[in-house]
Amino acid sequence: MNAISAFAASLSNPINALLAALAVLTGTYVVGWSKSENGPTLTEVLIGAVTNFLDALGIGSFATSTAAFRARKLVPDRIIPGTLNVGHTLPTVAQAFIFTAVIPVDVVTLFAMIAAAVAGAWLGAGIVAGWPKRKVQLGMGFALLAAATFFTMRNLGLFPAGSDAIGVTGVMLVLAVIGNFFLGALMSLGIGLYAPCMILVSLLGMSERTAFPIMMGSCAFLMPVGSLKFIREKAYSLRTALGLAIGGIPGVLVAAYIVKSLDLVKVRWLVIVVVVYTAVTMLYAGLSSDSGKTSGADS
Repeated sequence: MNAISAFAASLSNPINALLAALAVLTGTYVVGWSKSENGPTLTEVLIGAVTNFLDALGIGSFATSTAAFRARKLVPDRIIPGTLNVGHTLPTVAQAFIFTAVIPVDVVTLFAMIAAAVAGAWLGAGIVAGWPKRKVQLGMGFALLAAATFFTMRNLGLFPAGSDAIGVTGVMLVLAVIGNFFLGALMSLGIGLYAPCMILVSLLGMSERTAFPIMMGSCAFLMPVGSLKFIREKAYSLRTALGLAIGGIPGVLVAAYIVKSLDLVKVRWLVIVVVVYTAVTMLYAGLSSDSGKTSGADS
């Protein structure tokens, strides 16, 4: 009875209750994810480890994974968004458990922004999952250019100055909800949430540190929800997604508990070059596609 009472008391803490809900959602997601007949390759596992290592340190995993997929020709363009969302879900959940528990943020702000992101992802995933290849190529091309822009702003110190505030109220809270709704929808297209979320919280006058629990919490809840739509439509590569998940969780743990911090400016410049190149090739492929062949086989 004491153990039950202690558990009930722990859930009275809103953050603990949030993490408990996340655990239930994650379990539901894992049960809904079919087993693969063929295991991932070592390359796919390594991509998951490296990209999620960088994600936990603030670089992001979507743009870097997309560049690796296209460089190695691992995943057809049409199903890259689904593969990113499905494969990076479990590593992102691991990050949420780590960062949400240690970085303070206003509970109302956190919960409202997470709910908005989930709603945006549900809407966005339902649309993107049914897109033909050409639309995905063009959409992801522009999304990658946006990611490169955010990385450049970060390196040049052009992010808006934040403050020590850990939450917002009133009109600013409404703007936070609207902003995170659109960022959640963009996640379905393959643009990561970290950099734009940091810009959003800074514009709202909040501390940059709050971007970590808000972004990690938003992604951890929205990605299982959005991913199940991609899974239902079979708009993802199961083998590659498994590789991202298997390699990604150790990558997150190494970044969070062993490396903890790293001078990422030079790494980010390299990522910018790679991402811009990938964006240009993606846009070229989309613009060169015969609109009459968009529903055919992917390349």
